[in-house]
Amino acid sequence: MKGLSKYIGLLATVLTLSGVPATMTAHGFAMHAPAVSISAPAVSTSAPAVSTFAPADSTSVPTDSTSVPADSLLAVAPLEERVAREGAKADSLAARIAQTTIVADSMTLSRADSVATAIVEAMRPAFRPDPTRALWLSLVLPGAGQIYNHKYWKLPIIYGGFLGCAYALNWNGQMLSDYSQAYLDIMDSDPNTKSYEKMLPLNYNIAGREEQFQEIFKNKKNYYRKYRDMSIMAFAAVYALSVIDAYVDAELSSFDISEDLSLQVQPAVIAPPADRHLGQGNAWRYQGLGLTLSLRY
Repeated sequence: MKGLSKYIGLLATVLTLSGVPATMTAHGFAMHAPAVSISAPAVSTSAPAVSTFAPADSTSVPTDSTSVPADSLLAVAPLEERVAREGAKADSLAARIAQTTIVADSMTLSRADSVATAIVEAMRPAFRPDPTRALWLSLVLPGAGQIYNHKYWKLPIIYGGFLGCAYALNWNGQMLSDYSQAYLDIMDSDPNTKSYEKMLPLNYNIAGREEQFQEIFKNKKNYYRKYRDMSIMAFAAVYALSVIDAYVDAELSSFDISEDLSLQVQPAVIAPPADRHLGQGNAWRYQGLGLTLSLRY
């Protein structure tokens, strides 16, 4: 009995610690259960209060009902600025990469076009002028044969020669005309014809020396006639040279002037002609020593 009451007391202590009140009585112990309310707590459907904070860049930071320290909110703005700066750097780098790619593509296309042009030029057959056509073109129009042969650098030489000859022809012709008229005037007996005085110094008197100046004017007239004729011959020579140059240039356009040209000179034994019937032992008497010349072109 004593052990049973000890056990009951221990049980009452456990129940008390568990939140169930128990009272010891003379007949045992009594448990008193607390009143339990089954009513549900009121549920509020309204949204919780939200505290917003607008930093300097107008970015709102939503918060819940729990308060956020102001230092944490202020630290968000520098972070977003750094993100924006990094994004701008990334965009600038992407733009530079795109620009570099475009330049590289354009250079590649340009090189490809150059290579294609070089291939087309290499496959195109070389120009071979016709000598007859070059000759007739030069006869019709001086310099046209050189244009046909694609030797444009010769045009200034040809037309420079024509201009020089034309100037000489005009000068000598004019002087010949003046001295011829002066010679005629000094030879006649008409006192009104004195064009020869234009050939003399101002107020120069030739009285008593008319025969001397007649000989001088005659020699001058013959001098300028000779050079007038030489100017005509030079004019014709330039014309003929332009025609000959066009023909020869077109004729030699197919001549091989590569590096595969060689000239060899070496000694050789010259045998007698094969149609000569020589006895045995006498053929050597008709052999000789000489040189052979071989030209490779």
